[in-house]
Amino acid sequence: MSDNFSPKALEIMEHTRSLLELGGYNSFSYADISERVHIRKASIHHHFPNKAELVRVVVEQYREEARAGLEALNRNLDDPVLAIEAYVDYWTQCIVEGTSPMCICALLAMELPSIPVEIADQVRAHFKDLTDWLTGVFEKGAAQQRLTLSSDPATEASAFLATVHGAMLSARGTANPEMFHQIVKHHIRRLMT
Repeated sequence: MSDNFSPKALEIMEHTRSLLELGGYNSFSYADISERVHIRKASIHHHFPNKAELVRVVVEQYREEARAGLEALNRNLDDPVLAIEAYVDYWTQCIVEGTSPMCICALLAMELPSIPVEIADQVRAHFKDLTDWLTGVFEKGAAQQRLTLSSDPATEASAFLATVHGAMLSARGTANPEMFHQIVKHHIRRLMT
C-alpha cells in the first residue's frame, strides 16, 4: 500500500497515526498535522482531500499491517499458546517502549457514533479480523487440549480481545505500562488451567 503514496504523503500518514494513538479521531485537525509535518494545510489537502479520507487510509494501512502480523504468527507458530503469547508480547513491547501505546482501532471504536462511516467500517472490519484469528487459535488450542475454554471459541476470542483492549486502557489510565502485560498474562494463565 505504501508504494502508492509519495514520501510526503507517507509522512503525513505517519504523523496522523501518532495523533490517532494519542487521542483518536476527534483529538486533532489538519492544523496539528501541518505543524508536525511543516507544510501548509492546503498541501495536506493536495494529498488527502479531507480528514476522513486521510484517517481511512491510515486505518487501512494499519489493518494491512495487523493482518500480515497475524498471518506471520500462523505461519511461524504452530502452538496456539505461543501464538497468543507472541500477540501479547508484541503489544507489551509497543506499550512499554511507547512506540504504539494504544491500538488505534480500539480508540476509534470508542468514537464510533461520531466518526465517518467509512472509518467506522474499517474499525469494525479490524475487530472482525482479530476476533476471527483468535477464534481459530482458541479452536486449535481446545482441540490440542492446550487451552481450557469456558464457552465457545468465538465468545472466548471476544472476551480475550476485550481484555487486551481494556488492559491497554488500564495501562494508559494508571501510567503503568507494565499493567498491560500483568492483566493479559493473567487471562492467558486462566485459559491454560
